[in-house]
Amino acid sequence: MDGRDPDEGFQSDSWTGRIDMARVCDYCGKGTVSGGSIARRGLPKKKGGVGLNITGRSKRKFKPNIQRVRALIDGETRRVKICTRCLKSGVIQKPVSEAQIAR
Repeated sequence: MDGRDPDEGFQSDSWTGRIDMARVCDYCGKGTVSGGSIARRGLPKKKGGVGLNITGRSKRKFKPNIQRVRALIDGETRRVKICTRCLKSGVIQKPVSEAQIAR
């Protein structure tokens, strides 16, 4: 060990306590996951063929649908990165502008 702080140079978010990273939901922590894609050829046996053959496997990434939205957090408006699943479930409260209040 060289005595350096491993989190040095990263910005921590005050309301979640997590390190600020790209393409990660600020609420649930959902991020990019690696996986695989399988290429097949042939007709399945249940459809009258001789069976499927795997012709290749390649690595791929599953990326979450992260949106940057303005949210009301501790009484102030802040921009947060949040996945659409959390956005749809109503985890955050969107701020109401003064123009909408005047109507």
